[in-house]
Amino acid sequence: MAFKRSDNRVYIGIAAFIIIVIIFAVFFSNIQITPAYIENVYLDDNWIEDDDERYNESKLLGLEQILGFTYRLNENINDYYPTYLTVTTLKTFFMMNEDELLDKTKETINNAMNEKNISLDYNSMIAGNRVLDNGHKTMYIVYEGFDNSTDVSEKINIIGETWNCGTSGTSVICIGYAQITDNEHNNPNENLTYWAKIVRDEEGTFRMFNRGNNELMFQGEDGLIFNVKCH
Repeated sequence: MAFKRSDNRVYIGIAAFIIIVIIFAVFFSNIQITPAYIENVYLDDNWIEDDDERYNESKLLGLEQILGFTYRLNENINDYYPTYLTVTTLKTFFMMNEDELLDKTKETINNAMNEKNISLDYNSMIAGNRVLDNGHKTMYIVYEGFDNSTDVSEKINIIGETWNCGTSGTSVICIGYAQITDNEHNNPNENLTYWAKIVRDEEGTFRMFNRGNNELMFQGEDGLIFNVKCH
């Protein structure tokens, strides 16, 4: 059975499309992604970058690239209040819009918490915007929740913050996690010190979380997310 000329045109069109996609993939994969990260000057003695948690992945023939860094409390100094911050850079063929970025941030938080048996209080969610030291206006969401991964439940705070960096052509998603109680060792008071280090900024945006503590701990220029370098 002979193919019709129209069939040949369809196949030629498909082949041309595949070739174009491959060309773009090769071109795009050769473009160096600018990773967002936190400079060492903002990591005090309590904080380290976890080299074992560095993440580098390429998807869709190189049309999507993902780089990630994880910063956490140095467990040799303090292991009673597990706290960490991930900074993930995404470079896609078409930069995601704000709604897509926020949805991906929520999805990332939900997936990570489900894997670790951490329950979020969705009624506690606070959403808003702020401006970082790098000049970017961000979108953030904050949850309270409980870590139920051990026999003793602990209270936690979680922030997801995201923005597009037009200068580097990337999208950035930061996820911060801080355990703020230590019921396992019978420490009844909430410890917001390490949470404050993650979210602190010049305006004291997150002082609503002071819960009787010194709200000045949430105001300053050395907050980790506030100082993310992305271009």
